[in-house]
Amino acid sequence: MDDTGPRQLTWRWRVLAAIIILAVRVLRWRIEVQGLEHVPARGGAVLAFNHHSYVDFMMVGWPIVRQRRRPMRFLAKREIWSSRKGGWVVRWAGAIPVDRGSDSAREAAFEAATQALQAGDLVAVAPEQTISPSFELLPLRTGAARMAQQAGVPIVPVAGWGSQRALTKGGTKRLIRKLPVTVRFGDAVHVGPDDDVVEVTEELTRRMTRLLHEVQDTYPDGAPPGARWVPARLGGGAPDHAEGLREHTERERGWTRSDPRSADSEDPGRPDGAAGPA
Repeated sequence: MDDTGPRQLTWRWRVLAAIIILAVRVLRWRIEVQGLEHVPARGGAVLAFNHHSYVDFMMVGWPIVRQRRRPMRFLAKREIWSSRKGGWVVRWAGAIPVDRGSDSAREAAFEAATQALQAGDLVAVAPEQTISPSFELLPLRTGAARMAQQAGVPIVPVAGWGSQRALTKGGTKRLIRKLPVTVRFGDAVHVGPDDDVVEVTEELTRRMTRLLHEVQDTYPDGAPPGARWVPARLGGGAPDHAEGLREHTERERGWTRSDPRSADSEDPGRPDGAAGPA
C-alpha cells in the first residue's frame, strides 16, 4: 500500500466542493461532524456509510474534503453515468461504476476499488447497496470487509442522519432550509489477512447500528411522532422495517435474475457489498 502522502484534490474536485459548499450555505444546512479523527490523514481506508438519502455521498465527503483536504472514490450504480443531471458529477469525482446485475461487472468494480485503496485512496461504499426505506440498516454485504482485507486497510464506519428529510426514495424531494444534519465517524475496524469476512461484516453491522442509534437519539430536532423521516422504532411514520427487508430481498433477487450467471449471488462471501449509492 502506498501511504507516502495524502492524495491531492484535483481541480475538478475543487469545483465540486465549491458547488456543494455554496449550496449548503444558501440552504443554511447545519452540518455537525463528529469523530473525523478516525479517518486516516494519509493512506487508504474504506468508509462504510448508511444509505438513507440521495445525498449521502455529499454528507460523507463534506468534512473529508473540507478539513482533511482529501478526495474520495465512491462506488455508484452504473446508471448514473448516463444521467444528464448527475453523470458529470460521478465522472468528475472519479467514482467507480457498479453494475449490480452482472457478476463480472461487480467483480471488476471490486478490483478497481481494491486497487484504489492500495494506491492510498479513500473509498466510500454503502454496504446496504440501496436506500433503506425504513431508515434502519438493511443487511450489509461483505464487499467492504473483502476490499479492506485484500488492500490491507481499515474500515471506518459512518452514520449520517437528517438529509433523508429532504431527499430520499419515496419521500418528498424538497430542499429544506436550516436543516440539521449529523455525520459521525466511528472507530476503525481492522481486518486481518486471515479474518472471516462474514464475522467482520457482523462487527461492522453492530458498530454502524450503534452509531446510527446515537445520531438518531441526539438529533437536534428529535424524533417527532408520526414524522415520515423518523423510523417506526422511534414512533415515526417511516415504513415498517420488516416490510423494507422483504422488499429488499425481492429487489436483490431481481438483480440476480438480470444476470443468469448469478446463481450463487446470495453467497455472503461474494463482493456484492461493492454496490454504491442507489
